[in-house]
Amino acid sequence: MIFSRFKRYFPRGLYGRVVSILILPIFFLQIVVSITFIQRHFEDVTAQMTQSMVRELQLALRLIEDAPDVMSSRQLFERDLRELGLTMIFESDLSISNEDQLRWYDLSGRVLIKSLRNYLPELGAIHLPNNRVVILYTHTVHGPIRLDFERWRVSASNPHQLLVTMVFFGILMTVIAYLYLRNQLRSITQLTDAAQAFGHGQNVEYQPSGALEVRAAGQAFLEMRDRIERHIEQHTLMLSGVGHDLRTPLTRLKLGLSLLDGPEAEKLLYDVAAMERLVDGFLSYAKGMSAEDKELTDPKALLTEVVEKAQEFGCSVEIREIKGEGQIHLQRDSLYRVLENLISNAVRYGNSVETSMVLTESAVHFIVEDDGPGIPSNQFEEVIKPFVRLDPARNQDTGAGVGLGLAIVKQVCETSGGSLILGTSDRLGGLKAEIIIRR
Repeated sequence: MIFSRFKRYFPRGLYGRVVSILILPIFFLQIVVSITFIQRHFEDVTAQMTQSMVRELQLALRLIEDAPDVMSSRQLFERDLRELGLTMIFESDLSISNEDQLRWYDLSGRVLIKSLRNYLPELGAIHLPNNRVVILYTHTVHGPIRLDFERWRVSASNPHQLLVTMVFFGILMTVIAYLYLRNQLRSITQLTDAAQAFGHGQNVEYQPSGALEVRAAGQAFLEMRDRIERHIEQHTLMLSGVGHDLRTPLTRLKLGLSLLDGPEAEKLLYDVAAMERLVDGFLSYAKGMSAEDKELTDPKALLTEVVEKAQEFGCSVEIREIKGEGQIHLQRDSLYRVLENLISNAVRYGNSVETSMVLTESAVHFIVEDDGPGIPSNQFEEVIKPFVRLDPARNQDTGAGVGLGLAIVKQVCETSGGSLILGTSDRLGGLKAEIIIRR
């Protein structure tokens, strides 16, 4: 339940997920090590070293306090206390404040000041201007003094080195691991690209590579692609063979019936014409199953050509909207047949037909709308199946079709890597057929 709430924030791509799996453990590991380092190195070590230094400071301050005068204190310091590594300055006009000074990122300095305050509460101010020196201000019986000593005596020198080293090598190992993983993931992306291209009707060159599991998946894909291609080829040859074989006896029947007179001959001629339409539908459907090479095509000119041809036959077809210009790679002849099929189907069942074309960066959209009876929304899936004809509205058995029109359109769209979407036209009230071909 908790995981599902945050699932939408996780990367969806393979690269993003692998990088997250790689970087997050390193990130959290560095946080844990950094916290442990700060607690052990910055705090504990600094506190222990400060405690040792405090004893020397207490000794120095006690000897200074016991001296009879300032001069004796100076001589005592010069003779004995300098060996402790301390520098003392007597300043009669020195103004001592209780405000400590340190840099905001000086973590060990905070521990140092806290330890000095605990053991030497009489100190006035503690200044840590850098990593080299510690400056203490305090009052004595002989006046205010300043004590300086080296910083390395109370804290580790260059304490940031470990953190810098961790960050540097963490980034370095992340980059190396990413380069290695990118090389491993390349085989997966190549398999994905080959599968997507095959789904869009293209057959790209692909050679299985990478890990054993990826090679096995790639080999299985190649075998599956070969089986599908053989199935489509056999299916296409079968339909084409049936269609061509039926044309010869139909032609003989038609020729023989044309020599006869009477109503019976007319009925038989009507049946033969219906059979010819069925054979033509078979051949068109079979032709739509075979992939066609793409060529550089202007979709605007293609739609204009189809509409002008329909207008030459007296059809009421208009181009309502065209957005976008340019040439893209399309299966021109197949798309021409699809648009011609959709427009003829719309003209058959409607009085007014409008077409549109929208070219975007990712796809080209062809839209055909009419004012006919339309198709109920619950029958959109059924009507695109082969040999399905709806009784109440379109595709009814009026002798004008055999139920393969929209099935051929769908078949060609899928073969060319596109899709067919049916709906209801908001403008005309009839059927709205939209073809989307991805670029």
